[in-house]
Amino acid sequence: MQNLKISLITVVYNSQNTIERCITSVLRQKFNNIQYIVIDGGSTDDTPKIINRHRSNIDYFISEPDKGIYDAMNKGIMAATGDIIGTLNADDYLADDKVLNDVAHAFSTLTNDVLYGDLDFVDNDGKVVRKWRSGHYKKGMFNYGWMPPHPTFYCRRELFEKYGNYSLEYGSAADYELMLRFVHAHKARVFYLDKVMIKMITGGVSNKSLSNRVKALLNDLKAMRNNDILFPYITIIFKPVRKISQFF
Repeated sequence: MQNLKISLITVVYNSQNTIERCITSVLRQKFNNIQYIVIDGGSTDDTPKIINRHRSNIDYFISEPDKGIYDAMNKGIMAATGDIIGTLNADDYLADDKVLNDVAHAFSTLTNDVLYGDLDFVDNDGKVVRKWRSGHYKKGMFNYGWMPPHPTFYCRRELFEKYGNYSLEYGSAADYELMLRFVHAHKARVFYLDKVMIKMITGGVSNKSLSNRVKALLNDLKAMRNNDILFPYITIIFKPVRKISQFF
């Protein structure tokens, strides 16, 4: 298992309040064959100072303006040399010190191309305010609004080489579109890791305003149409409805 290498990408911009917790959650992992990549969008707060404190434990780091979070992720993918690629946003952190060990074990012992798990939404004090329990994937579930939480999404590097990186034409739905493309359209083999992998601070770009929510829905619809969802107008209704279960 230690021969398998995981490239983990953190993209960050002006996240001085959360970036250290994110980084330390990576550094405490029991699995140590990690290429840790940090892509900073040219932060103007204390984020670069905090990153520099941990620079000896970061394998690849750049700080420069970018075209947004998915452009930054693509930069990280281009730098990745691992067998497996995952992302960890600056406002998120790994739920325990065995997350990457469990990811590596699954990819080493199974034939899956993709792995995903569960996620807790938390407040700034770490209190759980919402739960995302993904459940096992079955073929066709994307047609009914299902999707895994992107922060838990890990896949073999070959998928990016075969099917491409994040497409910037989908705005905040670029992560949803990529998962649709890999799993639904190209039928990548999927494994569900039945555990909480990520703690995620509540909030998000697509939910900050009504106009952002409308743009997100339109981008979702575009992603559905371009990746062979059977009934995109119905699916776009199912997708937010599924989120209701996250409150229980």
